[in-house]
Amino acid sequence: MELGDSTALLTDQYELTMLQAALKSGTADRRAVFEVFARQLPAGRRYGVVAGTGRLLDAIDAFTFDTPALDFLTSRGVVDEPTAEWLEKFRFNGDIWGYAEGDCYFPESPILAVEGTFAEAVLLETVVLSILNHDCAIASAASRMAQAAQGRPLIEMGSRRTHEMAAVAAARAAYIAGFATTSNLEAGRRYSVPTAGTSAHAFTLLHDSERHAFQAQLASLGEGTTLLVDTYDVERAVRTAVEIAGPSLGAVRIDSGDLGLTARRVRDQLDSLGAHGTRVVVTGDLDEYGIAALAAAPVDGYGVGTSLVTGSGAPTASLVYKLVARADGPGKNAPMRPVAKRSTGKPTRGGRKSALRRLDAHGTAYAEVITTAVPEPGPRDRVLQVPLVRGGEVVGRESLDRARERHVRSMRELPPTALQLSKGAPAVPTEFVDGGPRLL
Repeated sequence: MELGDSTALLTDQYELTMLQAALKSGTADRRAVFEVFARQLPAGRRYGVVAGTGRLLDAIDAFTFDTPALDFLTSRGVVDEPTAEWLEKFRFNGDIWGYAEGDCYFPESPILAVEGTFAEAVLLETVVLSILNHDCAIASAASRMAQAAQGRPLIEMGSRRTHEMAAVAAARAAYIAGFATTSNLEAGRRYSVPTAGTSAHAFTLLHDSERHAFQAQLASLGEGTTLLVDTYDVERAVRTAVEIAGPSLGAVRIDSGDLGLTARRVRDQLDSLGAHGTRVVVTGDLDEYGIAALAAAPVDGYGVGTSLVTGSGAPTASLVYKLVARADGPGKNAPMRPVAKRSTGKPTRGGRKSALRRLDAHGTAYAEVITTAVPEPGPRDRVLQVPLVRGGEVVGRESLDRARERHVRSMRELPPTALQLSKGAPAVPTEFVDGGPRLL
């Protein structure tokens, strides 16, 4: 779906049935606040990463009901004519705050707050959650991989392992969290993510010999290219590659076998042939644990596919979108009251929340403070929520590079335990401070 297309039907039917019933009961215009949060992180994870905010703002901009959408809804009996007439004029006119893209979050962090009438805010639930649940999951996995890589570059190459549009979103989220490039060209076109790619085994198999394949690739892409050396015999392929390209060959790629052992042998061989500057890149079902296991190997870069686009075992961030406050009646001046679920195993905390990250004298985070009061940050506290939409107008757009830089800064704030890949508690504990009812 192109960014200019309507996103209004990227929703669940019950959003519209609730809208219709609220219009009939006279409660649709009550002011309401919904919040997005995760009750807990995926098992053993120590932090999460906010991603998808930019995509969400684009989706909200495009969330209007055009004639084809309304015809579909009325022809299926999803909504009645009065509701369709309301939808025809709909555009979100409320306010949205949230954690900035690239920042880290923890259990119960209010990473998004949506304020408007109940009618307009409830319609956004599904599109908000579908974008943020996916992108936060991918970015959280990508961040762990980037930390495991210890500064070595990572290429995202998972497009063939997921839905075609999920692949584009995954490439964007991975870039925010530290990946250097993607193989996905649509992510490059749409979001300016740097792209990279050379050849697969099929290219070698196409030619009469590996030598002919290497010669063809070098003639096309130049000696700085990356040659895939494990189609047949790795040692012979490396020797052939350096013989043809010379010692200035850009890189060789290993995609199978014992990657650590093979990388050491290839590095030694390259050095013996005088190709000291030729890099060794490894791919092949890598995840953060596989990358960490190669930390001592002479590897210069990694390509990651399946594990990245599936969240490395956590394909969703388990975010929820819950009503936490609502007005007693219509109108902007109607008093607000906190509301909360008491469901077994799924309770919520009422009231509009604010969040601060409390830092010690060394700049290390030691608490995620969540309060229903107006925040009063101390000298070392960082306010986490920023305005994203005001009065229906998007005010929070920013470049991917800014989000990428923010992620680096956010990671620097975390205690050392956050970087451990072993299972453990969240690196920063969540503390609730009851500030009493907050009038918005």
